[in-house]
Amino acid sequence: MRENIKIKRTKQGIPKVTANTIEDCMYALGYIHAVDRGMQMIFMKTLGRGRLSELLDASDTSLAIDIFFRRMNWYGRTSKPLSEVEPEKRKWLDSYCLGVNEGFAKTYPFELTLLGVPKETWVIEDCILISRMIGYLTLAQSQAEIERLFIEMVQAGLSETHLKELFPNILAGANYDWIKKIQLEERVISPEILWEIGAPKMMASNNWVIGGKLTKSGKPILSNDPHLEINRLPAVWCEVILTTRDWFAMGGSMPGIPGILTGRTKDLSFGVTYAFVDGHDSWMEQCREGKYLKEGKYKPFLIRKETILRKKKKREEIIFYENEHGTLAGDPYKEGVYLSSLWAGVESGGASVNAVLSLLTIKNTKEAMESIRELETAWNFVIADSEGNIGYQMTGKVPKRKKNTSGFVPYCGWDKKDDWNGFESPADLPKSYNPKEGFFVTANNDLNQYGKVKPINMGMGSYRADRITNLIRNGSNFTVDDVCKMHYDVYSLEAEIFMKILKPLLPDTEQGNILANWDFKYDVESKGAYLFEVFYKALFKEVFGKKNLGEKLISFLQEETGVFVDFYDKFVNILLAEKSIWFGGETRQEIYRRIAAESLNTPIKTWGSVQEISFTHILFGGKLPRFLGFDKGPIALPGGRATISQGQIYRAAGRKTSFAASIRIVSDMATNDSVSNMPGGASDRRFSKWYSSDLENWILGKYKTLSPNSEEIKF
Repeated sequence: MRENIKIKRTKQGIPKVTANTIEDCMYALGYIHAVDRGMQMIFMKTLGRGRLSELLDASDTSLAIDIFFRRMNWYGRTSKPLSEVEPEKRKWLDSYCLGVNEGFAKTYPFELTLLGVPKETWVIEDCILISRMIGYLTLAQSQAEIERLFIEMVQAGLSETHLKELFPNILAGANYDWIKKIQLEERVISPEILWEIGAPKMMASNNWVIGGKLTKSGKPILSNDPHLEINRLPAVWCEVILTTRDWFAMGGSMPGIPGILTGRTKDLSFGVTYAFVDGHDSWMEQCREGKYLKEGKYKPFLIRKETILRKKKKREEIIFYENEHGTLAGDPYKEGVYLSSLWAGVESGGASVNAVLSLLTIKNTKEAMESIRELETAWNFVIADSEGNIGYQMTGKVPKRKKNTSGFVPYCGWDKKDDWNGFESPADLPKSYNPKEGFFVTANNDLNQYGKVKPINMGMGSYRADRITNLIRNGSNFTVDDVCKMHYDVYSLEAEIFMKILKPLLPDTEQGNILANWDFKYDVESKGAYLFEVFYKALFKEVFGKKNLGEKLISFLQEETGVFVDFYDKFVNILLAEKSIWFGGETRQEIYRRIAAESLNTPIKTWGSVQEISFTHILFGGKLPRFLGFDKGPIALPGGRATISQGQIYRAAGRKTSFAASIRIVSDMATNDSVSNMPGGASDRRFSKWYSSDLENWILGKYKTLSPNSEEIKF
């Protein structure tokens, strides 16, 4: 360790760095990540480089995972982004990597030693890899999944009328005849398998900023609670406090990359959610003899060969066919129509590094907005400064597409007019500076109205954003404690809207009476929340299953995928409509009354009884005796899909997965402090006292204080 750097812990276990320069702080951050989260970092690097079969497990599932990551090729295409990194930021990156490697020289995770994973030098390309993985899994990927579902619906014979009602205003340019001809390749890997082996699963989030006119302190208060898969240990985030004599930065960092992604400095606070920018498109390719049709001529694909080593098994040689539209899903030597797909962030890295690290030194909201908008992956940032300014900025590369098309439907690869024509200017992305209402809220909802370009075609429902907005509009003199209470709010505006229709149609039974008197809150003791969800799922199966797509398909989408987690409101809009072709000739009231009578004839349970989740170790979860303490829980998870406090649970790859607050953090710019909690602890070392040290606070709604002046103990 460099002599001018001191690393201690706060009494809550949070690493605290004291150094002379920010460059030295980045070195210390790398060291901390290696010591506290080394297993997490190396595991993610192994996945991202497509080396799972070589280093950890040679099963067929691992091979499929490796093929997925080799197809994405995130470890390649790094020369351009690295050339874009500003000289000062490059020094910080170099320093971070040096710190990581010193940390690994001091200690190496015993789990990886047991599994035979060798030590390897951490390099800048690894940071770029991790940043690309964070930007895609499952965020941009969720967009690709719903676009794939649309294709499958077309091929299943669903009418254009049905589709246009389900996906309004985004199907322009759809060539239904050609879509029906697409030969959909068997998935190289089902997304659920990725989550089974611990790839980061990221989804809904909330962040909001309240201006000083509405706070008790007279300065802005900023809040963030990113909703990720929380039932894995270690926790996704690594909290740190970095200080020099006249500077500090603290909050949530992501192991494997330098910087703070949600947190604050002395002058600036910032929080992040996913923006659901559509940066992923597909093209239909007419293929034969290894070539694809373009402007009336057949052109050869570029061929990329990958070799995947497998423990004690024969190596696999994989060939990928690529063109200007990305990577082909199919064999072009077999004549037919296949899809090629491209993600706008495939070469991201350099501008993103500059943008994220710039937040460490920028002192005002406006400058921060101008800098962060260059970030190449899709996020919603809310920002506040110590002078009292607040702002919102969307980020992400948005392709310039054919006029009057949204990117939701597949394009015709043979027509040059359907190609991307560069990218929209970041200056035209949605943003807001010192909004008149005095606050700004994001919750993965549609925020197109704030930009010159409209990058969202499939946002999430607005229920969470509307609930936060209502609480702020109806309040005043907000304090940090008030905002912390909002984090745990479990009131569902979605349920309130449904119940206005359903209540007069309920059966006169014990279950019907409980539901009729429900307060629309998803707390763990609520019987009404349980009964409403029984009705809700049965209604989905009736309208979208029995009458249209089949019960088995809807059951699978509900129970084994994230489709109804990400984009449930598209389906809810149908269910709430007075009339719909999806109703199959019945009225809404007739369907509601019948489904209520049928589904509510069920034993009465509490919401918490079906919301239990265990926290499992990222490598050994469920494989070791519980007395060893690698796994924690179970706990009952409050909240639902449409509540501020997210509490979504469904099955994926045969196990339960979840979405809830992966960190809760609040900063009042009148002080130098933040408060936070998260479902885990500072360390990924099972036998460290900090392995799950914050979990109880997270469950009970207690917060710890992060401060540059925190008392210190030994690291």
